[in-house]
Amino acid sequence: MKVMDEKKRSLIESFRNGLIVSCQVQHDDPIYTDDMVVKMAEAAQWGGAVGIRANSPEQIKAIKEKVNLPVIGLWKIWHDDTDVFITPTLEACQAVWEAGAEIIALDCTSQLTHEGRPAYELLPVVKKEIPDAILFADVSNYEEAKRAIELGADIVGPTLYGYTVETKHIEQPDLREFAKMCRDFKDDTYMIMEGHVYSPEDAIKCLYLGAHAVVVGSAITRPHLTARRFTDLMSGYQSNWREAERQKH
Repeated sequence: MKVMDEKKRSLIESFRNGLIVSCQVQHDDPIYTDDMVVKMAEAAQWGGAVGIRANSPEQIKAIKEKVNLPVIGLWKIWHDDTDVFITPTLEACQAVWEAGAEIIALDCTSQLTHEGRPAYELLPVVKKEIPDAILFADVSNYEEAKRAIELGADIVGPTLYGYTVETKHIEQPDLREFAKMCRDFKDDTYMIMEGHVYSPEDAIKCLYLGAHAVVVGSAITRPHLTARRFTDLMSGYQSNWREAERQKH
């Protein structure tokens, strides 16, 4: 059953058929400045975005001070012994919430965390400890989406398709798999497309297939990766731009 809380439902419904822009910058990115994410978010709002996805309490706070859009918050925390990095602990979720994010995104894949537990086990804990938060489950496949819904996810997106061992060779979205998720889960959760969406035409395809909204990041806010995508192809695939996109910071 989709989220019943009227306030939560109203916020998620405000995303319908809209663009959510992922405004993130790491300290080792060539475009990094202290106010870069704020400028990204302001540009996204000017361009008609309905929401922002942002990383780290610091950047979430800065965006919330300047931009009047709902924020999907996360905190990327990397460890050498795991590929789970999106808001991997309860403490990280609490920090994101306290920074002002209305929605908390977290890894809900089957991958093992730094602590040795399946990532998806955190979702019901956060749901209990932060009951007012809307929870966005980042998954990599159909089975993980199904389990996340059973555990109480309000929103599900295939954000981590391409970031797990089984899928890391993928560059394009699996639209057939996403269409199946939308068809089978539309009455149980809000499906939002995220990952490998590089053009307005791609976004329209996702809406046609049943996406409630579409998140776009690199194609809008990470010009260095967009440039790398071009040069990778133009050089005859002598390198792989996805390695830069997936690197730990």
